[in-house]
Amino acid sequence: MLNLFQNGCSVLVTSSTEGILTPTAVALGKFDGVHIGHQRVIQPILPSAQDQERRGNGENLAEKSTLPTGNLTPLESQKKRIHSTVVTFDPHPHEFFTGQPRTLLTPLDEKVEQLRSLGVEQLVLLPFDKELSALSPQDFVAKILVQQLQCQQISVGEDFCFGKKRTGTAKDLQTLAAKFNIPVTIVPIQTDIDELSTKSSDINTTLTENNRISTSLIRQSLEAGDIEKANRLLGRPYTLTGVVIPGQKLGRTIGFPTANLQLPKDKFLPHQGVYAVRVVIHSQNPEVSANENLGVMNIGNRPTVNGTHFAVEVHLFDWPDDLYSKELVVQLVKFLRPEQKFPSLEALKTQIQLDCTVAREILASY
Repeated sequence: MLNLFQNGCSVLVTSSTEGILTPTAVALGKFDGVHIGHQRVIQPILPSAQDQERRGNGENLAEKSTLPTGNLTPLESQKKRIHSTVVTFDPHPHEFFTGQPRTLLTPLDEKVEQLRSLGVEQLVLLPFDKELSALSPQDFVAKILVQQLQCQQISVGEDFCFGKKRTGTAKDLQTLAAKFNIPVTIVPIQTDIDELSTKSSDINTTLTENNRISTSLIRQSLEAGDIEKANRLLGRPYTLTGVVIPGQKLGRTIGFPTANLQLPKDKFLPHQGVYAVRVVIHSQNPEVSANENLGVMNIGNRPTVNGTHFAVEVHLFDWPDDLYSKELVVQLVKFLRPEQKFPSLEALKTQIQLDCTVAREILASY
């Protein structure tokens, strides 16, 4: 069990339902990316949403306060709270059934940070194994949601499936949970309004894989270098977070020193090439605020210098200091061009100068 603490707030992260904070309000799903659609599923279980629902039901919030009052001890008061809990699966079910490793839009640390920013209290990573995959929808509700998680409220997406061979639907979950007096919010599939508006003025445009907000569509957009679309669907810039490690130091020989990033092995990478980026440099001193810088990033094998290893390198504009061992959060703003092989280092230098000029103009408008 981990208690990841950041910026004054913490998220309890565990792969076991023992020792979690109960009772719970649960958002169920895979949540890779924590995109706009996922955020809509999570929203009903957040404390602010629960308070609004109680107000709507005419409950006295003073009596339902989560803070110690009267003769209640802090422990007794804590028991009255319903804890916002995201429940997902590890490994990803696709990885379990195929045996093939799956890269993720949000590896664990990134997912936790996004959930923390939304106000989620805990993340439960249910071990997706033979036993869990064999549970019937009925047993999943009774054993996992009711007995172990002590659910008081559930939220899922309209397309959520669960239980053996994915036989349970969101409607089935609603019916099964009702037997335990647990309300289930079914959140409609979210659509990319901007995409629909460019294709048709008909508000009844058929929902397709090309306009429904999904992890798959974001991955496809990133693979195509359509960063603007991916960021729109995420509701934030797509980021690469890594620690700066020593590289070949070739960039500084042509006047463009780069930071070589070591990324999580399961991080999904976008189309190879050059990007305009914003970069946040995290300080090891919690009292020092992170600062934001502008730059360009290259993802690829560096064919001009006969590179044999895949690398993610960032050049920051006007940054004179050493970046080794620092953690960078690179926000992708726009794809500039594919990676290509140049006839000489001088030609590469000329192109990088042009890339930087274009990137500065783009970043100034965002």
